Amino acid sequence: MRATYKMFLGLLSISGLLLFLLCTWSPGPSSGVDIRTKQGGEIHELLEGKIQDAISGYHDISYHIKDDVARHLAQNTCLCRADEETFQLPLSNLLFPRVWAHNIELAFLESHPDPMGVTRHRAQEYSRFQKRSYNPADLLIVAEANNPLQYPTQGVEVRPLKTIIIPGLGLKKETGTSHTVYLTATLGTFDVAATVDSVSIKGEGEKHMILSSPLLSALNRQLQFVTYTNTVFHPKTADTVQFSTDVHQSFFTIKVGHGAIPKLYNSGYQGEYNISALVTIATKTFLRYDKLKDLIDSIRQYYPTVTIVIADDNEHPESVTGPHIDHYIMPFGKGWFAGRNLAVSQVTTKYVLWVDDDFLFTANTKVERMVDILEKTTLDLVGGAVREVTGYTATYRHTISVEEGGEEGDCLHIRDGYHHGIEGFTNCVVADAVINFFLGRTDKVQQAGFNPRLARHGHLEFFIDALGSLHIGSCSDVIVSHASKIILPWAKTDSQKAYDKFRYSSSSADNDVHKEDFYFKNRFKCMTSH
Repeated sequence: MRATYKMFLGLLSISGLLLFLLCTWSPGPSSGVDIRTKQGGEIHELLEGKIQDAISGYHDISYHIKDDVARHLAQNTCLCRADEETFQLPLSNLLFPRVWAHNIELAFLESHPDPMGVTRHRAQEYSRFQKRSYNPADLLIVAEANNPLQYPTQGVEVRPLKTIIIPGLGLKKETGTSHTVYLTATLGTFDVAATVDSVSIKGEGEKHMILSSPLLSALNRQLQFVTYTNTVFHPKTADTVQFSTDVHQSFFTIKVGHGAIPKLYNSGYQGEYNISALVTIATKTFLRYDKLKDLIDSIRQYYPTVTIVIADDNEHPESVTGPHIDHYIMPFGKGWFAGRNLAVSQVTTKYVLWVDDDFLFTANTKVERMVDILEKTTLDLVGGAVREVTGYTATYRHTISVEEGGEEGDCLHIRDGYHHGIEGFTNCVVADAVINFFLGRTDKVQQAGFNPRLARHGHLEFFIDALGSLHIGSCSDVIVSHASKIILPWAKTDSQKAYDKFRYSSSSADNDVHKEDFYFKNRFKCMTSH
């Protein structure tokens, strides 16, 4: 009886201890992985040294520079320089447009209360941006001549924390009684999916693996089963792999990342383009309900069932109703780009057509033409043309480029014109910026976004922010009309006067926003344009 009682007490004590441990113990992460933003590493340093050796030899051989070619090479030291004014004639700027230059750095810093502090802060933010944006797949890799190592040069990709067989590894024409290769990675480990007789393997499941064999054929067979497992999670990066022998070295990249998730729009099967199913028209209105009504009436003449999304930041909103109209009220005076963001965010069709609230659709406003070019090309956005009451038609085509400029920032260059025509589409060209009448892929326009700080003035800023992410075209034969702006001063209504005050007056605060965005957000020091 006493023994039974003692056993009961012992079990009770153990149960209490287990209960205490369960209540107080919480599982932690199995292991920590360093995902801090960083660049370089041992492999990076080794690559830099080899690249310098590969491209900087033959100093004893003379050469002759071709100025007509060399002057087009990037110097990474852009200058804020305008064209010299050679002569002054009436309309000379229109007939012979010259390049002007604006020193953004000087304009912003001279009015800033702490120029040294903001310059230092911008440099810190840019350094963080470079580290976040760094991808080993962007590293320059030069293949050595007469290298017996065979390896993939591109096209190897693995999902985060998944395993693949590395294709194409091999060792060719290596003499000797023993053959050894080495594999080294940074963001993953190596192993083999199968083993081959007469091959020795060291470092399975590690970042460094050695394979050796007296038989070259056996080693090459074993290399067909080498696997790579990503061990550091990142949605989009790359690992630089070193593949070498005792004498030769080679490098290749394995892309690490999720596959692109498609964003498809079910517009129904169509023999012809169903504009109502494919396109939503978006606009922003302020103090111009009469113009907005005329716009809607003109749209309904040609596209009676297309959805129209209206962003409205009037102080005293009026009701805008009708079939297929979505009217969204914003805080008063929230602004031009904020309204664009709101309107575009509510679009659920494949394409969004942006129009101003004082445009008028005509028989020449062929939205089908714009849809057709986006359906059949790689363009993300295509602009049309705007015709004034005078008959003048504008496309506002521009090219935009950024020239590296060192620590002080880069130079932004804007020029009138376009890059080249588009085969199969007459009157259509490729450009970097177009007029504010354009059709875009909804997901791409939403991804680019509009800077909501730009309340009263802004257009090119959208295309500058989208440079490198949007493929843009322009077709001059898709035309929308512009309501007349010719109004005698004494004939203006109170609403028109209020609109002009908001639209065309420029405050120092507005100018400061533009200067700060160019200098700090975009890191420009200079802008040149016609």
